[in-house]
Amino acid sequence: MTTVATPPITTAKLLSRHEVAEGTMAFRFERPANWAFKAGQYLDMTLLYPPETDSEGNVRSFSIASGPHEETLMVATRMRDTAFKRVLRTMPLGTAVKIDGPSGDLTLQDSFTRASVFLAGGIGITPFRSMICLAAAERLRHQIFLFYSNRRPEDAPFLDELQSLERDNPKYKLIPSMTEMAKSRRSWSGETGFINQEMLGRYLRGAASPHYYVAGPPAMVKGLHEMLNRAGMNDDDIRTEEFAGY
Repeated sequence: MTTVATPPITTAKLLSRHEVAEGTMAFRFERPANWAFKAGQYLDMTLLYPPETDSEGNVRSFSIASGPHEETLMVATRMRDTAFKRVLRTMPLGTAVKIDGPSGDLTLQDSFTRASVFLAGGIGITPFRSMICLAAAERLRHQIFLFYSNRRPEDAPFLDELQSLERDNPKYKLIPSMTEMAKSRRSWSGETGFINQEMLGRYLRGAASPHYYVAGPPAMVKGLHEMLNRAGMNDDDIRTEEFAGY
């Protein structure tokens, strides 16, 4: 009888965690040797022997927020009150988790002759953070526009970093927009309201045959996809990823 060998599981140890917006935390893990991925992909994370669990289980899919050039793996998530999130928030540094992947095709196009337009809502920023950091680190020739919608600046993960990256990369333009500034404690001089066709039009004049990437809550992704279709964009030029139940 032939015995089929079971491949070893891939694990990564938690190195650090910190808050990147109100109610949102980033977690950095060691990067397993020879574990390669493309900017924009995601992984499946399994808690090993967690002290508690619930009906939602011990596995979650997370976009990889770190770039392929970084030494560690970073994921970020809204901290809902679930057993998985409670364990992730409190488990000791050095605790190992199982990771599977990478998966997904929300990745930067090879061609730099067409503009890349990212439409992000809330925690949907994570795959775009990976791409934008890679573009800056490797001085890619891609023209990138990031439209980033949140309720308030306090709720916007990585906002300060994304603004800093804009200063370092002349081919990258950040357009953040807030929808509930009346509830914010900060001042704001940027865009307000939801991402719409009029807003895109003001910033994308002259952009070469844009390729669109949309990530965020399902209702937002669906609405923006339909908006782009109505504006004449073909589905071949639109990639989407929904962040449900985060």
